[in-house]
Amino acid sequence: MKRTLLFSILVFASAIASADTIEMKVYGLVCAFCAQGIEKKLRAFPATEDVVVSLEQKLVALATKPGQDVADDEIRRALTDAGYAVKAIHREDETLDAVRMRLKAKR
Repeated sequence: MKRTLLFSILVFASAIASADTIEMKVYGLVCAFCAQGIEKKLRAFPATEDVVVSLEQKLVALATKPGQDVADDEIRRALTDAGYAVKAIHREDETLDAVRMRLKAKR
């Protein structure tokens, strides 16, 4: 029983740790309303787990649910249709919490 519980905890922890993060450099972000609109757009994707928007860094990061993905073209289209310019999209193996800490350190 203890081994099964330990195994379940390890599997769950590894799924959380391996969540993919998609980072985007987005221009046109000028206010909190912009950030809120982008967050709402990205949360509409079924694979989205969490979103971070940094006005200062012009950075948007999206964490996907384990085993799921959102295509770069879909993200670019959603943000472009909303009036923003997506300059770069890249994928990271770090968690969204790590992105938050990195952004906080840059302030």
